[in-house]
Amino acid sequence: MWSPAGPPPVGPPGRRCDPGVGRTRRSADRVRREDRDPAQACGAGGLPRWRGGTGDPDAVFAALREAEEEVGVEPATVTVLGVLPPAQVRATGFDVTGVVGWWREPVALRPVDVGEVAAVHQLPVAALVDPANRLTWEHPSGFSGPGFVIGDLFIWGFTAHLLDGLLDLAGWAEPWDAARTSSIPRRFLHGRR
Repeated sequence: MWSPAGPPPVGPPGRRCDPGVGRTRRSADRVRREDRDPAQACGAGGLPRWRGGTGDPDAVFAALREAEEEVGVEPATVTVLGVLPPAQVRATGFDVTGVVGWWREPVALRPVDVGEVAAVHQLPVAALVDPANRLTWEHPSGFSGPGFVIGDLFIWGFTAHLLDGLLDLAGWAEPWDAARTSSIPRRFLHGRR
């Protein structure tokens, strides 16, 4: 996990896990985020994910399949823009590979697999970029990282780390006060204490 005190640790490769990073559609200025059942998560923190050995040929195929199965995205409507370098989630040992795509023909998203997805949130990129919505979250274990507070959503952990990196990569990030900190609200810890 990212911490203002230094870069993420470099270590041996972990287990494979792939979040299909929220499909962005620049003309609509939206990023998709899912709330998932924490018992089913593999460390992706709310984004579609894939574990190696599932029979999927690669992370891109898996991300598109997961997006369809979980929230109803038709894979043929997504143009994959790229695959991010793997990043290890220290808390789980998973190596996570983000897949970024342009969703050309969006439809209303909904939880399809209600056993895994509790809700789907489509957020304006402007809300994610707004410095007033940015903070550094602090976990009871001592971990910390970039976060977002938008309405009643508190986006933290690896999901927030990926969104923060994606905003930087896209050139959309604006300076924000990393010294502004907040404990993670109990309702968002999902038993991860």
